[in-house]
Amino acid sequence: MLKECAETAGPRPDGPAEGTVRIRLDLAYHGAEFSGWARQPGRRTVQGEIESALKVVTRSEETFDLTVAGRTDAGVHARGQVAHVDLPADLWAAHGDKLLRRLAGRLPGDVRIYRLGEAPAGFDARFAAIWRRYAYRVADHPGGVDPLLRGHVLWHDRPLDIDRMNEAAGLLLGEHDFAAYCKKREGATTIRTLLDLYWERVPADSHTAGVAGPLAVATVRADAFCHNMVRALVGAMLLVGDGHRPVEFPGEVLAGGVRNSAVNVIRPYGLTLEEVGYPADDQLAERNRAARRMRTLPGQPRPAEG
Repeated sequence: MLKECAETAGPRPDGPAEGTVRIRLDLAYHGAEFSGWARQPGRRTVQGEIESALKVVTRSEETFDLTVAGRTDAGVHARGQVAHVDLPADLWAAHGDKLLRRLAGRLPGDVRIYRLGEAPAGFDARFAAIWRRYAYRVADHPGGVDPLLRGHVLWHDRPLDIDRMNEAAGLLLGEHDFAAYCKKREGATTIRTLLDLYWERVPADSHTAGVAGPLAVATVRADAFCHNMVRALVGAMLLVGDGHRPVEFPGEVLAGGVRNSAVNVIRPYGLTLEEVGYPADDQLAERNRAARRMRTLPGQPRPAEG
């Protein structure tokens, strides 16, 4: 059975279980010291830290599971991440107005919840999302990265041609099977719709302008991402930008349908989840249901759903 299929127990696909309230959390974190978002035994993760803090501040014996819009990998940052948690209605009534401040006092400094509240009907942080937007920041100054920015900017030791990279990026837009840019997971599709992919020069920091020049920043927005997709796409375009490969190379890799040894999955610390988009409240439930269906490309048979 696919993970996208509804489970036989626990929250209903279209909302929280009876007697609970669904809470939306907007959060940010610095990923350097986390082994990614998802809870893992013996490892420090964002999900683990928040669930632990939530258990303490609500004085609960139960751990309340979080569902997130995008499971970021180890070392990846976020400042526009979204999650939800289903809390007992009586617990929310008792603690809701104090929860944000209490979590701020309990959580470590590298993860912050900056907004929380009752979610509208049909909201699901993962399945109701219609797009996720990431940024990947690169410095190509020959002297390296400004030391104050080193934790979230990759240094590329050759100058990058932004125009060439944007020309290559345009060949990747639209709905495709991105298997060539993803780490395959059993039972999961690699079909995605890439909505935006472009590069621009952005000042590194208004207070340090001139220290190491402007950054090359990639904006990548899609309805969803498969494992390692953004970092592999950026890796392919860096090869174009520094002249190692022709403009057509990333598109040829995509068409090949298999991983290409020339494309590196570049370091995670240059990547930040910036924003997650959702439809209007009256469209949340339908989006929630539609996103659970296994995707196929036009002309391909649709697999049986779980």
